[in-house]
Amino acid sequence: MNDASSTLSPNSPADVQKAFADVTVWIFDLDNTLYPPESALWPQVDERITLYLGDLFGIDGISARALQKYYYRRYGTTLKGLMDEYDVPPKEFLDFAHQIDLSLLAPDPDLGDAIAALPGRKLILTNGSTAHARNVAGKLGIVHHFEAIFDIVDADFTPKPEEATYVKFLDKYQIDPSRAAMFEDLAKNLVVPYQLGMRTVLILPKVFDTFREADEQAPVEEPHIHFMTSDLTAFLRDVLGNQ
Repeated sequence: MNDASSTLSPNSPADVQKAFADVTVWIFDLDNTLYPPESALWPQVDERITLYLGDLFGIDGISARALQKYYYRRYGTTLKGLMDEYDVPPKEFLDFAHQIDLSLLAPDPDLGDAIAALPGRKLILTNGSTAHARNVAGKLGIVHHFEAIFDIVDADFTPKPEEATYVKFLDKYQIDPSRAAMFEDLAKNLVVPYQLGMRTVLILPKVFDTFREADEQAPVEEPHIHFMTSDLTAFLRDVLGNQ
């Protein structure tokens, strides 16, 4: 059985269990959260986005990559930038970006058991598409544990970390944020959940991912981060009291 030594949080399993004792709604990001970065899924999506930009504008890969980073920093997602500036059809973009090989992603029954044991409701909140979330969670063997998936379409294409997206999500599912917990791989996406009263958990990679910004992979010692872990399953077991 894994214990708190597998997490980055200095808190004991008893402290973790106590902190989540009154949580009745469990909210999970998808990419690099429900599966580890080592699964090499996100690099595929990242490369597909670069390829889309190159084809759309007729530019080389280096220029497309730079443009992708620009849109990401300015708009939160490349899609939001393309929609606002060029009226790019979102479905076309999402379908193209998520045409990835899932063969390297193995089922994760231990994670599924931990999620199933959490008391209350479980939902996915992602800046990706519902189809992508269903494909990934289905390959992991955990999709049936979730009540719903709230995707970028549900958010009217306004991505996290915008407050409006969280408010829309909470309103749609009638969630009391003071009884909710949010699991995310990006620290900036936990600022609003913290402000709304949620418990927050930052998921960090076990190894450095060259496809992501360095500052998005580092531990974050800020008030809006209650806990950090590099092993979601082990952390959930601590929440559950090492069941």
